[in-house]
Amino acid sequence: MSQAITLARPYARAAFQLAQARGTLPNWSALLGFAAQVAARPDVQVLFGHPKVESATLAALVQPPGDINPEFQRFLALLADNGRLALLPEIAGLYDQLRAEAERVVKAKVTSAVPMEADAVERIKASLKRRFGREVELATEVDPALIGGAVIDAGDLVIDGSLRTKLARLGAALAN
Repeated sequence: MSQAITLARPYARAAFQLAQARGTLPNWSALLGFAAQVAARPDVQVLFGHPKVESATLAALVQPPGDINPEFQRFLALLADNGRLALLPEIAGLYDQLRAEAERVVKAKVTSAVPMEADAVERIKASLKRRFGREVELATEVDPALIGGAVIDAGDLVIDGSLRTKLARLGAALAN
């Protein structure tokens, strides 16, 4: 995995710099996201590196339908020629990280035991915005296994206020 990210990093940076220079960061994000989803499919992955499948065919395979950015087409062709189309999921992920950093956005996820009310989500979002000094994109998820409370995951910061974790800590303390 780390080797794939290492190989993907220069391509992600190049895509980011090109999109940033053209002012098309969201468009490239969508294009890379589509191509990455296609490239991640097992039935498509078996075609990468196949000696009978030409690189132009592979590039066309992962290309989003419709009117597409010619620079993105050249980017896909470059990846195909270098045998790097399989790296598209990593490239897309790194690109999105670069985009979020440039746009000063923190992506966070709140997982709770029960669905959260909108005002609680907004309070968490405001608190994270104060803490990071950036805009926050907040996704919510429900996991009944938490029993109660919530887990906030914002990149390097994880705040685990779940009842499941508190019970586990209590159990470990009692065992000692």
